[in-house]
Amino acid sequence: MKRSDYGELAAFASVARQRSFRRAADEMGVSASALSHAVRALEERLGVRLLNRSTRSVMPTEAGARLLDRLHPALSDIAQALDELNAFRDTPRGALRLNVPRIAMPIVVMPLLPGFLARYPQIEVEVVADDALADIVAGGFDAGIRFGEQLAADMVALPIGPATGFSVVASPVYLAGRRLPRVPAEVLDHTCVRQRFPGGALFRWAFERDGQRQSVSLDAGPVFNEDASVIAASEAGLGLAYVADALIAPQLAAGRLQRVLADWMPPPERFFLYTPGRRQMPAPLRAFVDYAREMS
Repeated sequence: MKRSDYGELAAFASVARQRSFRRAADEMGVSASALSHAVRALEERLGVRLLNRSTRSVMPTEAGARLLDRLHPALSDIAQALDELNAFRDTPRGALRLNVPRIAMPIVVMPLLPGFLARYPQIEVEVVADDALADIVAGGFDAGIRFGEQLAADMVALPIGPATGFSVVASPVYLAGRRLPRVPAEVLDHTCVRQRFPGGALFRWAFERDGQRQSVSLDAGPVFNEDASVIAASEAGLGLAYVADALIAPQLAAGRLQRVLADWMPPPERFFLYTPGRRQMPAPLRAFVDYAREMS
């Protein structure tokens, strides 16, 4: 294989995986035009169209999808072989790409990153905050972070960060003159600030006491797509909200939010850093995992 052959194949694989020349260019650190030229040269040399392009999307053709399936293991092996050279360096270097939900950014990621980057300045970290359940292999990520119950069975998972509890809260202005809910079903008598996941589903509120578990599906109230807006809306008096304790410590301390149904909240949950089980852990990721364990 000539060097240009590998570059063209790697360019095609990145574009096909990302479904975007722009995102693939960001991943590879080159221009989108350079990737387009490389893929076109590969198609002309092979005599087969590998990608269907439009102004809005890029999709592999049948031939392109088959080629990608065969290329992925080989390119992963090459990347792993190069990464193993880190063992011969005093300090790991290279790229670390993480896919995390937005709620994990202030709770898990940001408390770790300053110290980690100070210790490993030659590791380039990219964090994509995404509440959707992303395919980290297809997206070219080294690892993801999610709550344990959201992990696929074929993933290797490691606990990371502190256990995270949740609370139902509301502002004193909203609660004034209203009867507080005493059991989970009574939240339906209130206005509730809801949250919608990227896939379209609304977040169901979970409760637990004395081994009894309940969940409440809300069908009324303002809807937002991320925690910060839910918290701000509740603080503004729009209704009850179900949020992570770590995100509302200042509001609780200042009295801008108050807890209700505190005796019905489930035990704190753990975040997990997960990777595909078949991959050897790259050196930058291993360094991040070791650092997280040290800080826990």
